[in-house]
Amino acid sequence: MTPGTIAKSELILGGQKSGKSRRAELLARQWLEQGTGPQALLIATAQPWDEEMRARIARHQSDRAARVPGMVTVEEPLALAQAIQQHSTPQTLLVVDCLTLWLTNCLMPAELEPNQPPPRMEAAQIAPLLVAIENASGPVVLVGNEIGLGVIPLGSEVRAFVDALGQLNQAVAQVCQRVTLMAAGLPLTLKDVQ
Repeated sequence: MTPGTIAKSELILGGQKSGKSRRAELLARQWLEQGTGPQALLIATAQPWDEEMRARIARHQSDRAARVPGMVTVEEPLALAQAIQQHSTPQTLLVVDCLTLWLTNCLMPAELEPNQPPPRMEAAQIAPLLVAIENASGPVVLVGNEIGLGVIPLGSEVRAFVDALGQLNQAVAQVCQRVTLMAAGLPLTLKDVQ
């Protein structure tokens, strides 16, 4: 990426603590530094289900406020396509953090009854998200995990989730202008269509 260039849409993938969110924050900071008109908005998909997650979210909020003080946060765990449509403007850079948690919220709802099979993610459910990304009037940066590089997981539910996330990542990568893979805090550009 040339310094200062922001793609209309960028998918940032990587493992845990690979630098994905920091990369998205850097892009948001560059966007905000362009003048007084640009705005940055984070669409957060995490849900605070337990004490550890509440502490993690609070730490992320504090760290993000220090690194990108002008970025506003909106929490939306499920209606991601609608949130992108609602908040996208030509002057607003949207950061979605993260697709993996959004998929988790969709496929593993907390109110799932015991012994009830988890829902499956169908292409028709992903389609509105893809349309929202393509039709966004301002730039959209999406953060997601790449978890398919390890061993095949035990358990059919976990394998189904890994498959669904891989399919989601592929579909989003197809509609994004830029796809970046993060490893050890370093970006590797996989796709860049300008």
